[in-house]
Amino acid sequence: MSEQIATRDAYGKAIVELGKQNPNVVVLDADLAKATKTTAFAKEFPERHFDIGIAEMNMAGIAAGLSTCGKIPYVSTFAVFGTGRIYDMIRNAICYPKLNVKLALTHAGLTVGEDGASHQCVEDIALMNVLPNMTVFVPADAEETKQAIFAAAKIDGPVYIRMGRAKTDVIYSDTYRFVPGKASILSEGSDITLAACGIMVPRALKAKELLEQQGIHAEVINFSTIKPFDTDTLIRSVQKTGAVVATEEHSMYGGLGSVVSGALSLHCPVPMEQVAVMDTFGESGKPDELLEKYHLTAEEIVRKSRIAINRKK
Repeated sequence: MSEQIATRDAYGKAIVELGKQNPNVVVLDADLAKATKTTAFAKEFPERHFDIGIAEMNMAGIAAGLSTCGKIPYVSTFAVFGTGRIYDMIRNAICYPKLNVKLALTHAGLTVGEDGASHQCVEDIALMNVLPNMTVFVPADAEETKQAIFAAAKIDGPVYIRMGRAKTDVIYSDTYRFVPGKASILSEGSDITLAACGIMVPRALKAKELLEQQGIHAEVINFSTIKPFDTDTLIRSVQKTGAVVATEEHSMYGGLGSVVSGALSLHCPVPMEQVAVMDTFGESGKPDELLEKYHLTAEEIVRKSRIAINRKK
């Protein structure tokens, strides 16, 4: 069994390392530092950590102000609060003036688990993706999360980094190099392209193994940058495979699947299927049970792959 680390845990360690290297990095939290793992940063740099309390809109405004003074604010809270509750502030106070604010948000997707539908944000990528000037990262594992946190600090403008609560497989070593806007081809194949992001990347790799047993060769691509999207890598892949399955722990609308389908329709129409949250809210339950119930599994990727391949005929 591969090592598992929650991406929020990777964030907690990475932001401390980044803080040591860059004195302009500050962290703002909304009474959730233990959950978002920014307590280590608060301990190391108490004068650079600000607990704003349960006042997320105010937190966004303070972050915007700090960015105009040369600071690099990392705003930390749950994704459901940090994208939905304060959307207007993100739009008008951060993205419109293109301020240098980083939204490092955790507890995204169904794998929040027992907290239930009110906290299981499956529309956050859509909300952030539509905003001009916003960059959107959905790292697949701990190593990619660490590198995405560092990369965000070098981008002059708003960045959303989507992270989760539950532990997930580590797929990258420290030799990996995350490049914003560039997809990562994890394995090559000729029959189907599996386009994945976040926690669904390990499941796409598992699906590849299952498909191999059926004589089907899948190409697995990690699209950890949703915006700007690496259209070139997608198109080169589907020109070879002729079909694609897009998979994400997010609504079927507005996330990776929508970006993939948009790119295909413009440049290379091929059969496409989706493995995502199919236009529904979640419910309380253990993360693995929820992923099973909502069909976010390697087996479902295999099933959709066979459908897409059959459509080529």
